[in-house]
Amino acid sequence: MMNNVTLKNILELLKDGKRLDGRKIDEFRDIEIETNVISKAEGSARVKLGKTEVLVGVKVNLGKPYPDSPDKGVLMTGLELSPMSCSEFESGPPREKAIEISRVIDRTIREGKIIEVSKLCIEAGEKVWMVFVDVYTMNFDGNLIDAATLGAMAALMTAKLPRLENDEVIRTDLKESLPVNGLAVASTFLKVGDKIIVDPTKDEEDASVSRLAVGIKDGNIVALQMGGDLGISDKELDDILERAIKHSKKLLKYLKKK
Repeated sequence: MMNNVTLKNILELLKDGKRLDGRKIDEFRDIEIETNVISKAEGSARVKLGKTEVLVGVKVNLGKPYPDSPDKGVLMTGLELSPMSCSEFESGPPREKAIEISRVIDRTIREGKIIEVSKLCIEAGEKVWMVFVDVYTMNFDGNLIDAATLGAMAALMTAKLPRLENDEVIRTDLKESLPVNGLAVASTFLKVGDKIIVDPTKDEEDASVSRLAVGIKDGNIVALQMGGDLGISDKELDDILERAIKHSKKLLKYLKKK
């Protein structure tokens, strides 16, 4: 938990539009993206957002489609909050925080129609490719949603489809790319005191009263996730959405370099 001195410093600096790490209110930390970092995965990426670091692996397995979508493949997203990345995370089954964050990432991928699931169908009602996006925290200093979404996109855009030969899944010498249709990014905003900041650190998350994560594809909002004890006014919402669209253009540049 954050001590009162740190909280006071955060609030005092924000009055002048400043932050503990020297950034401006609407400024992201340094971003680094590396792809193809897990040799046994169909796609993978490592993302560093300031001191926050996540590892994302994409695995593609053969499976049966859901009854209500017999001609479409399956997408599943998971997040593991490793105790090694933060002393506040506990080992064991996914907790509420992990489930909430993975749902935001999953919703951004689904609603943005990032994967053309119809192209994952092998035999309607019988065989489809199932895509698993697994996120692991390596180090935590706030804003997992944005870092994990960047990682998921980088891993998906570099992922390859296995081959099916006589009902055997072949994972060597892969050439066919996963059917990815565009890219989406997320920007997370926190209300701390009376200021709205982007890309929060852990201390800033602890000091916040409200949170809004915005998923965007092609300048369009595809996902929203509200959190915190207090709400956000209509004026603040308009400001956040405008800023999120602006940030999405910058974040996409990091992915397009891959």
